[in-house]
Amino acid sequence: MSMILKEKIQGRSVWKGSDLAKDDSWIYYLSEETLAALDKAVVHVQQKGLKAPDFKKVDFPIPDLADEIAYFVDELENGRGFVLLRGLSLNRYTDDEAAIIYWGLGLHLGLPIIQSKQGDLLGHIKNTGKDFNDNTKVRGYQTNVHLDYHTDLADVVGLLCLRKAKSGGLSSIASAMAIYNEILEKHPEYLDILYRPFAHDLRGEEADGQSPVVQSPIVSYYDGKLSCRYMRQYVVSAQTKTGILLTEMEIEALNLIDSLTHDKNFHIDMMMEPGDIQFVNNYTVFHSRTHFEDYEEDEKKRHLLRLWLMMPNGRKIAPDFEFYIGGVPVK
Repeated sequence: MSMILKEKIQGRSVWKGSDLAKDDSWIYYLSEETLAALDKAVVHVQQKGLKAPDFKKVDFPIPDLADEIAYFVDELENGRGFVLLRGLSLNRYTDDEAAIIYWGLGLHLGLPIIQSKQGDLLGHIKNTGKDFNDNTKVRGYQTNVHLDYHTDLADVVGLLCLRKAKSGGLSSIASAMAIYNEILEKHPEYLDILYRPFAHDLRGEEADGQSPVVQSPIVSYYDGKLSCRYMRQYVVSAQTKTGILLTEMEIEALNLIDSLTHDKNFHIDMMMEPGDIQFVNNYTVFHSRTHFEDYEEDEKKRHLLRLWLMMPNGRKIAPDFEFYIGGVPVK
């Protein structure tokens, strides 16, 4: 178990949704100059006969956006831990062209990694009608159910909204750093528990011969940085595979995190509009999605593209905090 941090975290990663709701300073509006640079890069990719995700960083040249890319990279690790990019009008792009822009930006931000043992690099977030209660293989992004606040298995998760739902499907985020400070101040008795390893269900993503569950703490302090990984539904479903039930204190600790993330003072809700791009640091920010109702027509259904990125300035993490998907180690 790593050392327990007993001092409050300082800096811009500690924020509350109630403060961010007062203005839109957290939204980055893409300028006409930026859009023109992206358009030029799309043409460059198309002239090579390529599509996302089958091209490399060099195929999507955006030298004029170096300062913006550097800002995004720094903001994700050293700032608030998330950015929302707005201004990409999907009226002027096909889905393939929007995917080229999104994948190209991802390549300049970091290194895309696989999101499943099938090797998906550009994930499609759509309701396929599967039952999330089937913990053998179904993951939340394949359903329309409410997803509790959680983190993904990479430095950064990105989403591009191609189409939103008929109703619902709000994206919500909360600062894990602000929540840690709250627990430290008011409920420090739970910290020891959160630093201990919990069994996590891989839900069918384990490689051949790999255990269907892995052990990892919720909170880890390493190399001067606090990191949080919260996947309660995967912790709960792991009980059926290990036969070991959570203790009363463990349940109380997880309930406390849930109560804080759902507190309107801590989280902020946003409806991702078509063309919006969101990037979130998985170690400092929890994210969620509300239940949604889809259109009947397949071409109108809610559809987002997802990236998992390892970042050039990504933090070091403790060995017991590593996680595995498809048998491939990721941070």
